Amino acid sequence: MGMEKVTFDSAKFSARLIELRKTHKLSQMQLADATGLSQSAIAKWETGKTEPTASALIALASFYDEKMEYILGLTD
Repeated sequence: MGMEKVTFDSAKFSARLIELRKTHKLSQMQLADATGLSQSAIAKWETGKTEPTASALIALASFYDEKMEYILGLTD
């Protein structure tokens, strides 16, 4: 029984991050203030310029009360 290879899909992550932020009616700055993350990092993730760190993913999952797999766009 082999492990399925999972790769980071920045387009799915970006889309999910934007979807979550807009569903909660937050600006990038409001999300940054609420999570302790920087607005510039959030902007870069939403445009696919950079990938989040593990600690950033934990902060986002905790704030939105979602699993990291969902935040990453691996599950629906």
